Amino acid sequence: MKEYQFPVIIEYDPEEDVYLADCPLLQGCYTDGKTYEEALENIKDAIQLCIESRLAVGDPIPTPELVKVAV
Repeated sequence: MKEYQFPVIIEYDPEEDVYLADCPLLQGCYTDGKTYEEALENIKDAIQLCIESRLAVGDPIPTPELVKVAV
């Protein structure tokens, strides 16, 4: 089993009282959770499903790239 690492963004939405989780490298890969920890676990599951789906149809898995910027 291959392991992948993807950056995720988790933000709190006070209007909905929920944490939103997104994996920007995998288009359409997002979820939510009542707590930060739940959102983190849910995005891990969502990423796994997105990768399995891509592999099943032969789509490439994006490779994260890091860029350094001086400000």
